[in-house]
Amino acid sequence: MNVSPVSSPIDLVAAALRRERERLGLSVSELAKRARIAKSTLSQLEAGSGNPSLETLWALATALGVQVTRLIAEPAGHVHVIRANEGAALASAQANYAATLLAVCPAGMQRDLYRLAAQPGQARTSDSHLPGTVEHVVLCSGRALVGPADRPVELAPGDYARYAADARHVFEALEPHTTAVRLIEHP
Repeated sequence: MNVSPVSSPIDLVAAALRRERERLGLSVSELAKRARIAKSTLSQLEAGSGNPSLETLWALATALGVQVTRLIAEPAGHVHVIRANEGAALASAQANYAATLLAVCPAGMQRDLYRLAAQPGQARTSDSHLPGTVEHVVLCSGRALVGPADRPVELAPGDYARYAADARHVFEALEPHTTAVRLIEHP
């Protein structure tokens, strides 16, 4: 099974900041000035240290002309899993609030959102959807096997998975009263 590893949130931010800054040909000093943050703060972030607030990342994204999700999104993999206590959680400096990005919607895609309720027994196997279709599942309760029919992954409550749905795929409840939220992204 090809499950992409989850990088640490600061590693994702460090790589994305360098990538986006270099794409624009900006120096660390110039980007810090545009974002109205200290040059030392930006240097620490690009070095993979520090703990940026959501507001700091928002200022940097605005200065770079990108969505903040470009700075914290995990690179795409064949099957992408984020366990309940993993992911790039960003805390607010203004309130007791944290946001964990699970997925970014690519340009030109549409999304449909479903609440699922399933019982153990028979797996729900879906035939291939249109090319480019992707499914996202957040398991709410129970346990389930989800993903490509030939190599599903087991999810527990709070876990997230993303997988290509343009191949046969399954959702199989492993415990009674398994519930999930499924988002289907299609061209």
